[in-house]
Amino acid sequence: MPNFDFEQQYDGPVVGIDEAGRGPWAGPVVAGAVIVSDKNLGDFLLNGLDDSKKLTPKKRETLYEALFEAEKAGKLCIGIGQASAAEIDRRNILQATFLAMNRAVAALKIRPAQALVDGNRIPVGIACPCQTIVKGDARSYSIAAASIVAKVYRDRLMTDLARRYPYYGFEKNAGYGTAAHVAGLKAYGIIEGQHRKSYKPIREILEKAG
Repeated sequence: MPNFDFEQQYDGPVVGIDEAGRGPWAGPVVAGAVIVSDKNLGDFLLNGLDDSKKLTPKKRETLYEALFEAEKAGKLCIGIGQASAAEIDRRNILQATFLAMNRAVAALKIRPAQALVDGNRIPVGIACPCQTIVKGDARSYSIAAASIVAKVYRDRLMTDLARRYPYYGFEKNAGYGTAAHVAGLKAYGIIEGQHRKSYKPIREILEKAG
């Protein structure tokens, strides 16, 4: 379970950073950034926050709403950033992820003194010292909160996209390469501006199309 051990090593505001959407064939990559200003978040958040992949969609949604309620109460600060499919194609997914993380930090109303980043790569451009934490979303409350913010925000974007393009199953697969997604691609082709042309399955479809 996450705790505040990493956050307590530093003076000043500490931001947890995580991303969602590096693997999908479509949609943006999204980053969340969360600063916990008041560690008395209440039992629901303290007992519920965890790696977003371990949580059910319903639990993630409930925690997401609770995080924004806590922000309204002045207990934490949330920033969200994204990089588009075009930016992923232009920069590559790693650099686009760093771009989304920078945008998430820039969206914060509080300037962080230290960042805790899930994984083992320090994002280029973050305007404060960074510590990387492997499996940080299961070890740090700030990163766990950021992982939920990024995941739910991105899932909602993909659900909205599914209403505009109801042939790919985005509301269920969030842009990953499921059978429904492949069937949609075969029947309707790619969505310009949404599919990642640099990803091999999409690139192969474009090559076959001529």
